[in-house]
Amino acid sequence: MKIQIINGPNLNLLGKREPAKYGSVSFEEFLVKLRKEFPAVDIEYYQSNVEGEIINKIHETGFSFNGIILNAGGYTHTSVAVADAVASVPCPVIEVHITNIAAREEFRHNSLVGRYCRGSITGLGLLGYRLAVQAIVELSE
Repeated sequence: MKIQIINGPNLNLLGKREPAKYGSVSFEEFLVKLRKEFPAVDIEYYQSNVEGEIINKIHETGFSFNGIILNAGGYTHTSVAVADAVASVPCPVIEVHITNIAAREEFRHNSLVGRYCRGSITGLGLLGYRLAVQAIVELSE
């Protein structure tokens, strides 16, 4: 089983950026624990601040992986192109947001990406990624 995690803009700063909102653990530190929790799953990780690179990674993995976990960051609310990429691939995509986007600024309430995802997990911190892995595993059984 192969799962691709794709994180978008500014998520490379997890552990440093607004720790009260995003926590004090880097994604790389969290990823070590996540991989240990799911030893039978090949979890690959990719982060980019560049919209086109995120689209390329969705295209690259969306036809050969069992699932994608996508936190598109700010592109969630602005990128028709990322949304179109998600709509274009056959594997299930789970949208994850560390914060509750519905409780944030009004422009963050609308997810262009979410309508093409199998499901969305928001507001549970890094736990959302673990739940998304579990969902993809169970959906693939």
